Amino acid sequence: MATQISTERRAALVRITQSIRARENLPLGILAGLIGALAGAAAWATVSALTGYQIGYAAVGVGFLVGYGVRTFGSGITKPFGIAGAALSFAGCALGNLAAALAEIAKANGVAFTDVAARLDPAKLPTLMADTFQPMDLLFYAIAIYFGYKYSLRRLTKDEIAKLPA
Repeated sequence: MATQISTERRAALVRITQSIRARENLPLGILAGLIGALAGAAAWATVSALTGYQIGYAAVGVGFLVGYGVRTFGSGITKPFGIAGAALSFAGCALGNLAAALAEIAKANGVAFTDVAARLDPAKLPTLMADTFQPMDLLFYAIAIYFGYKYSLRRLTKDEIAKLPA
């Protein structure tokens, strides 16, 4: 049996939701999420380059960093915030994988990472990504997308819930 919600409680919930939506800032949330994606990609690439392994937990970290930035600075409760977090998390993981591949190339050739990155032909990016792709990457990307979406959405606080009529 479905729980009945009082008209007064429903009206209070609508007021709180409208107040939150009035303060949403998607562009700022996206900017903060982008910074999180770049930081997560750098961390992912660094760990991968130093260990020679892709650590799956890095995907959780990328998703968390992105989601935290989107939620904290965007203050959104609507789907566009979750979608932005998911998309930026995917991009952060892909960029992390690319940077890890470039670091591996640099290490194998005894040159600086920046030299390899500066000489990268953008037309060869799809080939490089395909050559370094591992089926496990799909799992990592899915984890990052999930956490990026989940953590990007603001939830009602305990105080806001406590103020709702019974």
